[in-house]
Amino acid sequence: MYRYNSGNNPINTNSAVFYLIVANIALFAFTNILPGILPLGPGMLAMHYPSSEYFRPRQIITYMFMHANIGHIFFNMFGLYMFGEILERVWGPKRFTEFYFMTGFGALAIHTLVQAIQIYQLTGSFAPANLLVMPGSQAWEIINTPVLGASGAVFGVLTAFALLFPNTELYLMFVPIPVKAKYAIGGYVVFELLSGVSNSPSDNVAHFAHLGGALFGFIIVRIWNRNRNTLY
Repeated sequence: MYRYNSGNNPINTNSAVFYLIVANIALFAFTNILPGILPLGPGMLAMHYPSSEYFRPRQIITYMFMHANIGHIFFNMFGLYMFGEILERVWGPKRFTEFYFMTGFGALAIHTLVQAIQIYQLTGSFAPANLLVMPGSQAWEIINTPVLGASGAVFGVLTAFALLFPNTELYLMFVPIPVKAKYAIGGYVVFELLSGVSNSPSDNVAHFAHLGGALFGFIIVRIWNRNRNTLY
């Protein structure tokens, strides 16, 4: 979707971004390409709704390192590399890592909140037991369909980049002219909002997780900026 021309500097192999990318790729390989090495497959490490029989507390963290396919992990890692490296130079590895995980948790919180509202509307309960939900029903699908991917945290990274470098020009795929970050990333967030609200049955993208990452990214940057005269 995007390309930011940051020069020809290779990825810093001592950076938090590098270690996050390596962790994502390694777990993707173990759970998708070499499933016999890691007994727990992506379905058990992806995040399930808390009332699902498949839910495990570890999924709150592990879901961020699971990906559905090559395209899914490629675009997430590409975004993390292109924009995360810049933010890490501004904040340092410790603060960047904190930001990354906070936005990942925020993405999950918003996604789960939306699920809870949907389930309540369908069943009258926020956490119905699996035995009380008919298999194959809409509520059953919501409860037992996992969410996975680093997209929520990456959306937090994109949002932070747009706030810190709003006038940086990005080159979007299929768009022959550069677009300022505040418009390109802002437009992407609006697209996710419209997609989430439309709730198409054929759409398997967790749009509200993306929006949650963007929202928490916005809030965190604003708080950090308010507590200091500048983030630079």
